[in-house]
Amino acid sequence: MLTKKQLFTRGMLDISPHMLSVIPFGIICGAIGVELGFHPYLVYAMSFIIFGGASQIVFLQLLSGGASSLVAVASVGIINSRHLLYGAVLSEYLEKLSFIKKLLISYVVVDQGFAESNKFFKKNRNEEFLYYHLIGTGCTMWVCWQIATLSGIVLGSFVPEELGLKFAIPLTFIAIVVQDLKKLDHVIVMITCGLSSLLFFDAPFKSYIIISPVIALFVAAILLRLKK
Repeated sequence: MLTKKQLFTRGMLDISPHMLSVIPFGIICGAIGVELGFHPYLVYAMSFIIFGGASQIVFLQLLSGGASSLVAVASVGIINSRHLLYGAVLSEYLEKLSFIKKLLISYVVVDQGFAESNKFFKKNRNEEFLYYHLIGTGCTMWVCWQIATLSGIVLGSFVPEELGLKFAIPLTFIAIVVQDLKKLDHVIVMITCGLSSLLFFDAPFKSYIIISPVIALFVAAILLRLKK
């Protein structure tokens, strides 16, 4: 049986390779926030509260583009709704913990940490304190993300405005979805989302940001049924 410290350390080591992509992404998030005209304290506070790269960029972009606070918050909620699935998968390993402990651990659960911990959990079901591996991955991600975001904020303050960093927003999301271009059903869903956003672009309160992914999810559900 591994001790709590050993499991925590293992989690830190398992998540470490992901830092090669997470740290540059964090720097971009911090720099973009400053570039879009937000106060550095606000950008860093957002990184502390939301703690999610894609969500933070979407939140900043929507607010800077004139979207209402309601639409911005709802969009972040939709993007982060995948964590409901993470929680459902991890629940069997955390069922003995108190509600407060589960709540605290949920704050540091991120995509990469979930993937590594879930893989470790399946191979080591008999370990008593498995959740320390999840805490190890989450805390490592959190510390590196905060440092990277802070570095980006400092960097964004020195980058000349004429050079601009706004181009990094579409490039970042292209990098996220480019791997899904290999699958036809994923391409259909992305095209549907893009066409829907154009069709409903003039919807009140910039709500096309919410309408288009909902339509795309509906199409994805139909495609899944057809595949089965």
